[in-house]
Amino acid sequence: MIQIDQEAFKDMFREIIAEEVAKAMQDFRTTQLPPMLNKKDIMNLFGIKVTKASQLLNREDFPVFREAGVLVPTHLLFKWIERNTRWVEENTNYFKKGVS
Repeated sequence: MIQIDQEAFKDMFREIIAEEVAKAMQDFRTTQLPPMLNKKDIMNLFGIKVTKASQLLNREDFPVFREAGVLVPTHLLFKWIERNTRWVEENTNYFKKGVS
């Protein structure tokens, strides 16, 4: 009978899943969305209305490129989402290495 270290298997499985999710997100970013998003794109992407989109676009920390109108660089948007998504960090072990 083959013995498997369950904790090592869980860690390996988590790492594989995290790598695949990161790869899928990169593929999604580069193939599905334009490099710059306008207000309407943001509204559709997040499923929000004009008021909430305006609030987001006026946040100090939200990545808006205003030199050519109000545009959001897609790659910076995803970085902003990662920095501002506390629920995953607070409610899962996703970012905690060695914790099951």
